[in-house]
Amino acid sequence: MALLQVNYLSRALYRTVPMNVVLPVDRFDQESRTYLRNDGEKYKTLYLLHGLLGNYTDWVSKTRIQRWAEEKNLAVVMPSGDNSFYFKGRLPLSDYESFIGEELPEITRKMFPLSEDRDDTFIAGLSMGGYGAIRTGIIYSDVFSHVAGLSAAIHLFEDLEGNEFDSRLFDDPVAAGKTNLNPKVAFEELMSEERKPPHFYLSCGRQDDLLEVNEDFRDFLIGNGMDVTWDEEDFGHEWDFWDRQIKKVLDWLPLW
Repeated sequence: MALLQVNYLSRALYRTVPMNVVLPVDRFDQESRTYLRNDGEKYKTLYLLHGLLGNYTDWVSKTRIQRWAEEKNLAVVMPSGDNSFYFKGRLPLSDYESFIGEELPEITRKMFPLSEDRDDTFIAGLSMGGYGAIRTGIIYSDVFSHVAGLSAAIHLFEDLEGNEFDSRLFDDPVAAGKTNLNPKVAFEELMSEERKPPHFYLSCGRQDDLLEVNEDFRDFLIGNGMDVTWDEEDFGHEWDFWDRQIKKVLDWLPLW
């Protein structure tokens, strides 16, 4: 297993962007002292998003994702999304939506031996990244087959009146809540277009202020007939919880 730091010029953001990539490498056979790999083998891939105030180093430095990915023979791509919430921003050259949903799978598949099969491509994230993973996974359901939101910050559209933070993100927060920036609206569009929905894994700590909105979104998906796996534990909005949960996500993914 290799841990790589990659910097490349993004066409969506029009600047050099960093990412960490956990990549399975040729298996080393101790007896023959050679590297072994199946011809043409391409790896299943998880695109893993960080939270607000974080960056591409968070998951590697604060969880055991590298070890667990190695055990699963899984590639993991961890980009920097700044504080964007992973949608197209108000300023030019800030299209994080297509950066995550289109460009990143395309460029990483050119760089590394990653599967191009939807069934082998997954997206997950925590807090802001949980919101980003859910929304991106719904909008780009032709790319991602499984979506995991951990303590997802989907509260943005629950209380839109007078929220100063939302006003910095959106020209008109109330109007934004009626568009596919709202994961519920994005999901309704998916269903109306009769696109194949992803499978969902949602979790939140019982002491997390975001528990209620995550339970509400879980019930919304289940009420619409979706395949949803739910988990909660006695934690707040914290890394100890996300470290435990990302292991459960990898166990949930179809990696056999």
